[in-house]
Amino acid sequence: MAIANNSEVEDLSDGEDNDPAVDEVILQDVDLMDEHPDFSPPDSSGDDSGEEYTPPDAAEDTDSENESQPNHPQVHRRGRKQQHIENDELDEEDQRHGEPRPEPRNAGRGERWRSAPFRPNLVQFQDGDDGLKDERTGWQPLDYVEQYIDSDLMKLIADCTNAMSLGNSGRSLSTSVDEIYHFFGAAILMSCVPYPQIRMFWSNALQIPAISNTMSRDRFFKLRSHLKVVIDYDVSEDKRETDKFWKVRPFMDRILTGCRLQVRPECVSIDEQMIPFTGACPFRQYVPLKPNPVGMKNFVLASVDGLVLDFEVYQGSKTLASKVQDSDGLGLGTLVIKRLSETLTAGTQVYCDRFFTTIQAVDHMLKDDIYLTGTVMKGRVKQAMNKLPDDKTLKHQGRGAVSTVTRADGKLCVVKWYDNKPVVMLSTVHSEQPEDTCQRWSKKGKKYVTVTRPSIVREYNSKMGGVDMSDRMMSYYRMSVRTKKWTIRMLMHFMDLALANSWLLYRRDNQENGTPRKSIMKFLEFRMVVAQVFLSKCDVLHEGAHVIEEENENGHLPPPGKKSRVAPIPHISVRSSDAHLPEMVALKNPMRCRAQGCTGKSRVRCMTCNVHLCLQSERNCFAAFHTGQ
Repeated sequence: MAIANNSEVEDLSDGEDNDPAVDEVILQDVDLMDEHPDFSPPDSSGDDSGEEYTPPDAAEDTDSENESQPNHPQVHRRGRKQQHIENDELDEEDQRHGEPRPEPRNAGRGERWRSAPFRPNLVQFQDGDDGLKDERTGWQPLDYVEQYIDSDLMKLIADCTNAMSLGNSGRSLSTSVDEIYHFFGAAILMSCVPYPQIRMFWSNALQIPAISNTMSRDRFFKLRSHLKVVIDYDVSEDKRETDKFWKVRPFMDRILTGCRLQVRPECVSIDEQMIPFTGACPFRQYVPLKPNPVGMKNFVLASVDGLVLDFEVYQGSKTLASKVQDSDGLGLGTLVIKRLSETLTAGTQVYCDRFFTTIQAVDHMLKDDIYLTGTVMKGRVKQAMNKLPDDKTLKHQGRGAVSTVTRADGKLCVVKWYDNKPVVMLSTVHSEQPEDTCQRWSKKGKKYVTVTRPSIVREYNSKMGGVDMSDRMMSYYRMSVRTKKWTIRMLMHFMDLALANSWLLYRRDNQENGTPRKSIMKFLEFRMVVAQVFLSKCDVLHEGAHVIEEENENGHLPPPGKKSRVAPIPHISVRSSDAHLPEMVALKNPMRCRAQGCTGKSRVRCMTCNVHLCLQSERNCFAAFHTGQ
């Protein structure tokens, strides 16, 4: 009857509204009491469930118990309402899209917590061998970018774009690898010099010659609308059903390969990253309180300085579970941590926020000697919260008050710290000690005050900002190509990610080599150098194309993307000469005569006027053109 009527004992069932085990015990006790009035429930003090709670009114008489019963259901309902609010916060994102995150019913139950010092037994982290560090000596910006974007990827894009254009319209775009380089180079340069409209880059007043002289406006938009990474006809139906991002999968895999080449540090962080996109997309997500709340969700593993080491674009919990071994019964947070920790070594410390942190995830990571630290929701550590002081007690003690409990096995601790409001953290590495102080703003005193801070908070604040650093770097010069196609948005986002990773690695190498700070390129300069290199590849192509146009006997058309311009005819005062006619050059291929009223074919070109004219026995257009006759 104590279990059935006392709400505080009910709360220890770890948030299960309908626990069949508890219901069965209650029903059996009620039946036995109906049959035997002298029956009393057995003592649970020797139970191994870990619940050490003893009802305070167990020794009181029956009358006092009956008098206190009417108040218990009200308290119990309030506790369950608060519990539902916490559970809704856990599954808010997936419930919005019809994919709830399942958590095991007995997670966290049967655990014993005690107020004891936390002394973890950690595995020593072995520094990974950065085999590419010596090779990166003397690297230029393009060399860093080619870890992620190389010529093979550009060739794949050019081939797929031509094949899909030919299959859909019957005409190939005739694009080339150099032109794809130019397209991305122009997009990078546009992000460095933002205009309100893309068309302004080709306007007479505001055009940028590096862009307008290399690719025409219409060609840029045409390439952007037809850009492909795969040939749709070669993708099977099974692949399309299992992988929602199959249209950009080769591009994402190439970026992911470059990320996994980097050495794994001792401390890493896991967090969400949004790929901003507001157009129509079946797997678009909405995450409130983000700078870009609408778009595709990307789970990222990053180092402390913001270098992206691994990522997984979210397309449903079922798809994510298929990529993780032994995924039965695991929640979404645990699945993400296990998936992104596949390339980590023993002794690595992982930091994450309350979205991912669960006791279940901690136990799974401990099997691989990977140590988790992060903020945690109160509903996920109910047993530990019962041992910790409540919020009013800590508030009464003042800012900086802290309390710690340790799990019975000594591998996990929960720390509750009061700053402006209570903060609950969980870790297998850090605890309350050693404490330090920090400056915090006081609204009441309108000044900064010194507050005691536990070690776990200090380490979390210093190691958790890796993904945020990467997001901030990309937001400075994001390729804001306005398009309705989510595929183009994905390509531009991961191109930004590759550039941010390349610059962060470039800066780290130069700092380790002792390069003066003024000699290290800023991120903007780094992007512009990469854009100019991409554009210069196309410049060489077009310069050679002009020579081929004049000398090739087959008369090739101008290269794709280069608009054919008609040279204006000079005025008579410029082209006339009384002394002698200007020099001429013979042409191998006949061209249409530019003289007025002549329909003949020209075989000479004026070296001064750059005009093609015919020179025939019955009509001398060359002489008539220069003398004004």
